[in-house]
Amino acid sequence: MTPTIRVLFFEGCPNAQPTIRLVESILARRGMTVTVEQVLVNNLDDSTRLNFLGSPSVHIDGIDIEESRRADPPFFGCRLYRHAAGTQGTPPAELIERALTNARG
Repeated sequence: MTPTIRVLFFEGCPNAQPTIRLVESILARRGMTVTVEQVLVNNLDDSTRLNFLGSPSVHIDGIDIEESRRADPPFFGCRLYRHAAGTQGTPPAELIERALTNARG
């Protein structure tokens, strides 16, 4: 079964395109032909409706890739991810890899 993959972001987010490219490169490396949907989030109402946890967010089959944050309230702002060397505005590849593995069963 092919997963649905979305990158959610707000206009002007400097980390949206690098995150989209990262997701696409991981998919290509895995030999997966999946379209990465780009979802523009415009306001807090959209954040609530989409369970948006900040820009950029990656959802696989409607579930945020960062398991430890899934219960967080929706947030309309910049998102930071923990990496071994500190925090960055793009998710670590390991989060995406793990979420893809879990989605595929």
